[in-house]
Amino acid sequence: MKQGIHPKFNQVIFFDASVGYKFLSSSTKSSGETMEWEDGNSYPVIRVDSSSASHPFYTGKQRDTETGGRVDKFKQRLAQKK
Repeated sequence: MKQGIHPKFNQVIFFDASVGYKFLSSSTKSSGETMEWEDGNSYPVIRVDSSSASHPFYTGKQRDTETGGRVDKFKQRLAQKK
């Protein structure tokens, strides 16, 4: 493996501000903003738009987009009966 070509792996906090959810993970990304974690150490913070705590698929609040298709299917069946 070549030396000096791989990015440095650091511990960072990923923070979803919309719900206040944060988790510590490893990443090659870094940030100038820091936050103190539960272990007392400060880590760089990466702000994310959505996480498993706020994404509709994981929270069960996903909307059903198939309703238009159901109406079309009904109209098609009705037309076949006529």
